[in-house]
Amino acid sequence: MRAAELFDQGRSGAEIARMPGVSDESVRRWKRVWEKDGADALRRRPATGRPPKLDDAQVERVRTALEQGAQAHGFEADLWTLERVGTVVTRVTAVTLSKASV
Repeated sequence: MRAAELFDQGRSGAEIARMPGVSDESVRRWKRVWEKDGADALRRRPATGRPPKLDDAQVERVRTALEQGAQAHGFEADLWTLERVGTVVTRVTAVTLSKASV
């Protein structure tokens, strides 16, 4: 939104890019959007994509469990692996995370 204010003031793209420390290309893209659809088109939009599997409370429970260490959860060595973290996530939240393919 600050870029829209600066466009309104007649500032150059290079000057705008220096102010917030962004690239010239970003400023050019913002200006095209601003010229076509106005300042409201530059507002942030909610994140897209798959919604998170865990809510904030579940994430906090997992964080607390992981801080206890792997041995506290029955693993032989106090070493976290992705598989072990996934196991703890499932134990703590009843949510099963998909395994990454190699």
